[in-house]
Amino acid sequence: MTNGPEDTRTMRERMDAGELYIADDPELGEMSSAALDLAQAYNATTVRQGPLRRQLLEELLGHIGEDSEIRPPFHVDYGSKISIGDRCFANYGLVALDVAPITIGDDVQMGPNVQLLTPTHPVEPQARKDKWEAAEPITIGDNVWLGGGVIVCPGVTIGKDTVVGAGAVVTKDLPDGVVAVGNPARVIKKVTD
Repeated sequence: MTNGPEDTRTMRERMDAGELYIADDPELGEMSSAALDLAQAYNATTVRQGPLRRQLLEELLGHIGEDSEIRPPFHVDYGSKISIGDRCFANYGLVALDVAPITIGDDVQMGPNVQLLTPTHPVEPQARKDKWEAAEPITIGDNVWLGGGVIVCPGVTIGKDTVVGAGAVVTKDLPDGVVAVGNPARVIKKVTD
């Protein structure tokens, strides 16, 4: 698995296309370092620094909707591939590894220590040893509630109005309007009014 002579794309272009790339590429390293600096500045703010917090999130993220709040600490890979809708709330310790896009709808609530993980790694030992990796996007629908400690794996879409119980590991798509729990997460019932 190499970038052959006919493939002149950069590692960033390969990453953005959802293909295998090498993460310790200098351009990607600089992008990640800039995001880590912004995240560190955000994490050092206090609740009384609301305007500064908002400014830092707008600089760090691809999009942050109106009246959305992320309680620090907050950790990202690049930040720029994260889009968060309006009126969202993420409690302490959100990890959003955005090698691929992470799209979060409106009115989403996340408990503490939620992990949104887009990176993947080859199963083949030599490819891993050679530092190849890839990523798959994550989509969280409107009005989803992710309980504390939920892990959402690469390529997963969670449908609107769905509730994922604390500690669940979501390895496959979840439909609209269900409650899912466990590892791996499984649907246990439909949400009803």
